[in-house]
Amino acid sequence: MKVLIVEDNYHVAETLADYLELEGHTIDCAYHGLGAIQLVKDNHYDVIIMDIMMPKIDGISAVKKIRQEVLCDTPILFLTAKDSLEDKIAAFQAGGDDYLVKPFAMEELCLRLQALASRGARKDVGLLHFADITINQSTGEVLRAGKPIKLSRIQLKILSLLVKKAPAIVSRQEVIDSVWGDDAPGSDALRSHVYGLRNAIDKDFVEPRLETIHGQGYRLKA
Repeated sequence: MKVLIVEDNYHVAETLADYLELEGHTIDCAYHGLGAIQLVKDNHYDVIIMDIMMPKIDGISAVKKIRQEVLCDTPILFLTAKDSLEDKIAAFQAGGDDYLVKPFAMEELCLRLQALASRGARKDVGLLHFADITINQSTGEVLRAGKPIKLSRIQLKILSLLVKKAPAIVSRQEVIDSVWGDDAPGSDALRSHVYGLRNAIDKDFVEPRLETIHGQGYRLKA
């Protein structure tokens, strides 16, 4: 089993690494959240052990980025001295799979790591949902009420933005900035992409989802 230990206390990290290596596991270590994110981008791990209180980026923020931006589906165990209910809720909401409070028994840690590894990768990472629309950010697959929807690359970017913001209104300028950046198209191009997107996601359904708000922008409605 390949394990990433993310812990800013060098002594604790070395103690964990030595024990887990004796158990036959391969270990990498990071000492802050930014280092963890980079290692996750460059490597595959079976389980990640994550501290919360760390410099540069704390463990909660690091896990949010690992789940939402890197789209890493590796099981994550939070290992921390923070033991309040609020801390635990924040850890699981960020994308954690288990939570163990310091001090702890090494035997229990190993059992939990084995259980997480046996459970395998998470199935919900990289999925965006709103109403009956689902987007798999890893594959680009789009479903509405379970039916596959074919979109162009630009249409997918627009829909992803609208789903992330839904049900809020997204201005035309925000769509342009998010999809094209500084290489903004003409207004007719945006209108054409939105028309194609609306036709793709609404044409075979009684209830429309994509709505144009005159003078304000676009939104998805439930």
